[in-house]
Order: sequence, then C-alpha cells, then structure tokens
Amino acid sequence: MSHDGIGPRAVLRSVAFLTAGMLTVPALAGCGSEDPAGKPLAGADVAGADRSAIADGGTLRWAVDTVPDTLNTFQADADTTTARIAEAVLPSMYRTDGRGRAVPNPDYLASAEVVDTEPKQVVVYRLAQQAVWSDGREIGAADFAAQWRALSGKDTAYWTARNAGYDRIEKVERGKNDLEVKVTFSRPYADWKSLFSPLYPKEVMGTPDSFNDGTRKKLKVTAGPFTVDEVDTKEDEVVLARNPRWWGSPAKLQKIVLRAVPHDKRVSALSDGTLDLAEIDPEAARRITVAALPQDGNTPLMGPEADRSAADALRSWAVANGSDEDAADEEVSARKKLRKKAEKYARQQKALGGFEVRKSLEPVYTQLALNGAEGPLSDERVRRAVARALDRKDIAGAVLKPLGLPVEPVGSHLALSGQAAYADGSGALGKPDAKEARALLSDAGWVPGGPVKEEKDAKKDEGEEAAGSEAGTDGSTGSEGDGDDGAYIVGGDDGKNDGTSDGDGKAPHDSGTGTGQLKQGGAPAGAYAPKGTAAPARADTAPVAKDGKALVLRFVLPSGPGSKTLETVAGRIAKMLETIGIRTDISKVDNDSYFKDHIASGDFDLALYSWPATAFPATDARPVYSKPVPAADGSLNVEQNWTRVGTDQVDQLFDQAIATLDDSERRDLIRKADSRIWAAAGSIPLYQRPQLVAARKNLANAGAFGFATPVYEDMGFLKKPAQGPEGSPKAKSGESSSGR
Repeated sequence: MSHDGIGPRAVLRSVAFLTAGMLTVPALAGCGSEDPAGKPLAGADVAGADRSAIADGGTLRWAVDTVPDTLNTFQADADTTTARIAEAVLPSMYRTDGRGRAVPNPDYLASAEVVDTEPKQVVVYRLAQQAVWSDGREIGAADFAAQWRALSGKDTAYWTARNAGYDRIEKVERGKNDLEVKVTFSRPYADWKSLFSPLYPKEVMGTPDSFNDGTRKKLKVTAGPFTVDEVDTKEDEVVLARNPRWWGSPAKLQKIVLRAVPHDKRVSALSDGTLDLAEIDPEAARRITVAALPQDGNTPLMGPEADRSAADALRSWAVANGSDEDAADEEVSARKKLRKKAEKYARQQKALGGFEVRKSLEPVYTQLALNGAEGPLSDERVRRAVARALDRKDIAGAVLKPLGLPVEPVGSHLALSGQAAYADGSGALGKPDAKEARALLSDAGWVPGGPVKEEKDAKKDEGEEAAGSEAGTDGSTGSEGDGDDGAYIVGGDDGKNDGTSDGDGKAPHDSGTGTGQLKQGGAPAGAYAPKGTAAPARADTAPVAKDGKALVLRFVLPSGPGSKTLETVAGRIAKMLETIGIRTDISKVDNDSYFKDHIASGDFDLALYSWPATAFPATDARPVYSKPVPAADGSLNVEQNWTRVGTDQVDQLFDQAIATLDDSERRDLIRKADSRIWAAAGSIPLYQRPQLVAARKNLANAGAFGFATPVYEDMGFLKKPAQGPEGSPKAKSGESSSGR
C-alpha cells in the first residue's frame, strides 16, 4: 500500500438500497466487441537509445526511499528497494511489458507451458542454456524445489510473508534433462506465471536460518546483470556492481548506487551532483522544467529572487516613511538573508538545467477508502451516497491535468487500462448524481435539517465553562451558545461562507452541522431556537442528521513531504460531500504512523492511499478485497482489506478465477468481481498515480518506466560527441558523458 508512495506489489509478490447479492452485473464486452482492456493511458518515458550509442562504464546514482532491512522479497519487512535490487540481481521467469502483462524473460526462460490439466495441472519450464548463478552453478530444478519448500507454508520455521501459489504445488522435480523443471500442482492455479519471480538460489532457500537471516544484508549468490557489492547503512546506500558471469547483453554501467534520499532533499541532491535519477514530486518537477527553459531578460523572477525584489521594495518604503535606524538595519539583515537564499536558488536552478523530467503513469491507483466496520459507513447506503457524490473526473483532472498527463479516472479495482483484466466496472455503482446520493442518505435515515442533540457534561467542575461553548482544537464542538440549555443556531450559515474561512481569514471550527463557531458576545446570522427544533432545509446542501447527530466523517491524511497532492484531493472530496449534506473532519497524522496506527487499525472513516495493479489480480488482489472473518482469538482477520468491506460473492469469484486456466473465462470472472466490489462501495478508485522522474539529460533507458520492468543492462550514459581533426563532432566511445 501507499498513501502517496510505494505500493504493496513489491512486497506482496510484500435509488433503492442494493446489497452486493442483489446487484445485477452490467454486461461486459464479449467476443467480437472492442476489447474493454483498452491501451495504457501513458507509455514509458525513458529516453530510449540503442546500446551502441551508450558508453561503456560509469556509475548511476539512483534515489530510493530506504536502504532495505532485508534483501529477501518474501519477508514481511521487504520494501520497494528490496524489489528493485531483486530485479537487477536475481532471475525472474516472467517480467512485465509496457501493457502491464506478464511475458517470458528470455534471459532465463526458453519456454514454459501447461502440459497437463488432468488429473493434475503440470507446468514444464525449459531454462535458458547459459543461465548460471554467479558461482558458476547452473540454475535448475534444485533451486525451484528449495523455493517451493520454503514458501509452501508447511514449515513455520521460515519467516515468510506470503505463500500464495506455492501452497498449491504438490511437487517440483527435474524434467527430461537438466534444463527442464516439472512443477505439479495439487490444485489448479491460474496465476502460475507469478511463481519463481524472483528466484533465489537453493543456498538461500535451503534452510530456515539462511532464509531468515542469511539474506538480510547480503546475497552471496546472484544471477542477474548486476551483483550486490555492498549494503552500506552508514552512507545510506546499496552498491550494485556489474556481474562478470552475466550471459546476457553486458551491463553498460559499471555500478548502480541506490542512495536513500528523502523526497524533500532530492532537488538539493540533484543540483549538487550526488544524484542522476530520482522520483520527484510535482513542485520539484516544475522547478526542473523551468530550469531547462532559455533564460533571458524577460524571464520573470521566481522563488527567492522574487522575495529579494519584495524586500528591496519594502526597504524603500520604510526609508520613505521615516523608519528608525534599528528598523533599517533589520531590513538590511533580512535582505542579506534573502539574497543568500536567492543566490542558492539560482545556483540550484543552473545545475538543474542539466536534468529533465520524464513522466508517465505508475501502475498504481489512488483510492478513497471508506471504513465499513462501524459508524455511519457501516451502512452500504451511506457508502454508496459518498461514492455517488464524487466527480472522479474532476478529481483526476486536479492531479493529472497540470502535469500534462491523460485525465481519466480509474474504472477498475483490479487492473489498469491496457492490462488484460481491465474493464470499466464503475457502472455497477452508478454515475455521479447528488440527487440520488441524497436519496440514499434519506433512505438510511439521514435527513437534511434534522434536529441535533447537544451533549452536556453532567460532571463539570464548578466554574468550568459549559462543554462545547468553544470549539475544540480538533474542529469539533459540543453545545452551541453560552448557557442556552442546548439551543443551537438556526440559519447560522448564511451561505456566504464556503467552509474554508470564517470571514477573518482563519479556518472555522465547525461541528459538522454547518453552524460554525459561536463568537463571544453574540450569535452569527440566525436566531436561537429551542432545543430539538429542526433547522430549515434551506437548500439541497443542508447538513444531514440522524438520531440527533450530524453526519460528520473523520478524514485521515498523512503529513509530511509528498502529501500536498492528497491534501488537494481531500479538499475537493470534502466540498463534494458537503453538497449532499455530509461534513468532514480532516485530520493530518504523522506520516510514519499513518498506516500502522490508523489505516491498518481502522482508526478512520475516510482515507486516501494507493494500491498497485498487477498482472495477477486473482492472486494479489484477493487479500485486499476478501470478506473479513473472525479469528480464533475473537479478533477480525481483515488480511489487507482495511476498509473491512467484503462479500461472499466477491470471494467466490476470486476462488473461481484463481482455478480457471482459460484466460478469457478468467478475465470475465475478475471483471465480475470488480463490479461487485464497486457496488459494495468500500473503496473508490480515483486516478492512476503520476510518475515523475528527474533524470540527467544524457542518461538513456531509464526514467519513468510505467508498466514495464526496467532493463538494467541497457541503462547508461550516452557517448560524448568528440571533436574530430577538423573540429567536427564525432562519437567518442568508452567514456561516460558524466565523467563517472
């Protein structure tokens, strides 16, 4: 998962009331009709170049989020850096192409096919003849068998995070020769192509000790274009070196240094020459784009330069208006500080001129999660009302349009446009419709202008102010007024406040009833009414209430770098919900505890985070959408379904899909499952997340990869154009243009 960062695929692989059972699934495109999978909305942007144009040697310094705690992708604390390292140094039988579909990796696999289905499913892998581990041993059946035994789930001494698919294998054995591996399944497994990618050597998988501890900080045996040279926790970097035993196209780079750099420090690291490649946020992307523009006298001031200009104007005004000497000195000091900031900014901009922004869409979508475990959102009608109040096209546009990326809301929970299983299933929920959303709320008992009971503290200390007479810092209020015996304000919102300001430039304290905070010395526009009097429904946007309580949803967001986009999205969602009478209490929490203490524990009503779309949704998406079940200790086992919303029908469709070997039938089952997930309204896909990468201009075959698995051996720096005898440029081989 990710709130605006990583997805779990790297780790895993870490209006009438309608229930899902009553849902009629819309007809999906069948034979002879246009493929609903469509095409990827955006392709890879990697500055592709022929290998002949790339210099031999050099070091690529690539920003990552972490130095991983483990190099074993099958352990619980593996992360995206673990997966990136595995891609470069370990075999994968299949990799992902530009359409997000699994394709054989010819460096390791000559062929793989299902050779029998009765009485058991049997898959035969024929390995590439030259495929060897870095110690010279051939890759073979012993490695496949060791990985199956470690990940089957039968031996609890192995600290495995997942065993999906491996638990369906009955045996692994040598085929007709050393290059054949025969895998027999005890139960049909449609996603067999997801297995043995990555493949670890038997030295790693052979014993619990080597699996659990032997791969934490080193991999002695590898089989990729690179090897793990060093994991340096002091320098916060992992060094990958060219593998001399690699049998495929030789790696162009001598080294890849994966350096852990926080997102808010990446612009500085790029400008000071310590990074060549880094994922960045939209603000950094704008800076780099501007830095690449021709600079002339007409270029407007920006950043600290604008601040310095403002400081000069302020000092002139101060002198003209007779400021004293101390004030003038303070202004001079402030101007010097601003000048230093401006000079630093200018130096950075000059250095950033050597970079460009490569952009695509990640194979990841951002969703609005609705916690259906308890509270108002446990009622499917309320969840569906929330969903139908959203203009997902508008939300996607707010994020993607400024970046020049295709504005298209995601139509599936289980795949993205271009992937085989994709089809827009949002029709199962219905189009955005505020009127229908309000009807759903009314059917659930939430009505506009309903009476709101005020809670009073019966045990107030003597002299203590009445509970709720001032709004709390969390934005909630108790009874309005000062000693008014539970009266509240009728018509307190005169329609001039949009919910973002109370008229004096400060954010209002709002209980969710739309009345705002009562100010000392008098009431806002409106009059006091006796307790229990319903507020008049002045408009369709009047707040809704039930059983004396207004409908207010706690909207939890992460704080820290990278959260600005989510803040923008949350603000738009809050305004859309306000139009149907639902108020939101937006709460920003610590970035590091966002998932553990809030999402995973269920401490939220609404939340934003991201999920990846994989080539194997029947396997990977099932724990995300399966129905929570009670555990033996009485707790609720939600797996990764943090919305706590699931149905038996969805589980059954996943079970059928995972056992269906026919590709067409399996796609239909996955699309039906997606329609039912839409109807249950536990999570609402919003947009495919932008992928923005700053890359040195002479770096080829690297950047925003989109769906495609990176080809590490083809990355490198373009050859320098050299001056010939007559001053004409010619390609000079053997040198990195970056001088590394």
